Amino acid sequence: MFEAVEELIGEHADLEKRLADPSVHTDQANARRLNKRYAELTPIVGTYRAWKQTGDDIDTAREFAADDPDFAAEVKVLESQREVLTEKLRLLLIPRDPSDDKDVILEIKAGAGGDESALFAGDLLRMYLRYAERVGWKTEIIDSTESELGGYKDVQVAVKTKGNATPEPGQGVWARLKYEGGVHRVQRVPATESQGRIHTSAAGVLVTPEAEEIDVEINPNDLRIDVYRSSGPGGQSVNTTDSAVRITHLPTGVVASCQNEKSQLQNKEQALRILRSRLLAAAQEKAEAEAADARRSQVRTVDRSEKIRTYNFPENRISDHRVGFKAYNLDQVLDGELDAVIQACVDADSAAKLAATS
Repeated sequence: MFEAVEELIGEHADLEKRLADPSVHTDQANARRLNKRYAELTPIVGTYRAWKQTGDDIDTAREFAADDPDFAAEVKVLESQREVLTEKLRLLLIPRDPSDDKDVILEIKAGAGGDESALFAGDLLRMYLRYAERVGWKTEIIDSTESELGGYKDVQVAVKTKGNATPEPGQGVWARLKYEGGVHRVQRVPATESQGRIHTSAAGVLVTPEAEEIDVEINPNDLRIDVYRSSGPGGQSVNTTDSAVRITHLPTGVVASCQNEKSQLQNKEQALRILRSRLLAAAQEKAEAEAADARRSQVRTVDRSEKIRTYNFPENRISDHRVGFKAYNLDQVLDGELDAVIQACVDADSAAKLAATS
């Protein structure tokens, strides 16, 4: 099951050497990328070493137990520890979502239920702000539309980790909040209800990883470079030398050409600049389209029938319908104690991934 870990240990050791080289840190983007990967591998390496050591300790304890029965209890303790480490290592080896350590944009939209839904949207906003405060994240309300009764028709908030530190695996903002996207249903007696009747309304939560600046890297092997004679008015080189350059990016079919400069080298440099800008624009369009698809998949319509979670005030109950989670501490959850609810989703997701890879 852990055959690939030795390779990861080698990669971890190589990263450690590279990060110790001061010249690596002259390129901050590359240094961040290496640090991120090093942080991802460190818990795996540490857990695997503990797992192997425990196996060695079990063998030693069994040898002693053959001559001294008092060591039998020690064997059981070590075997229990090894089981825990085995499960931990299995979870650490689950393929990670590459966006897990990204910050997010979280949007809450009032839905079915009118003013009561807008008030509930305000309650959800407070819940997420308090949760972020508890775990040490920064929040910034980007835009909002308030309702007449004090709730929100629509509110967008940026949630970020503090500083530039790479979050521990599974503890990034997106890693925790990505499960919040969907329709949240509330059952309670609204402040506007004079007869004491319980109403049901809903609000939608949309969560997307915050976009980062996209850096286009071009593999020279992906380029086809054609040279040809320039055409049209110009200097001495026009129509006399193969100074014009056309570059085709083979994976995407994007083409850029230049013939305005006097030398082939200058035209090549200019064509590469044009190609990079076109690839950047294409990558941004693709990223935006994928984000829009993810956004639509979370909340098709803010309708009570598409609920992922129910907040029942009379029973002080919160239920997540995707994973069967239920607890009777709704007041504490709305005050930001969301960890148990989110962890239930994380555990279900991990179990599904383990089943898919086993």
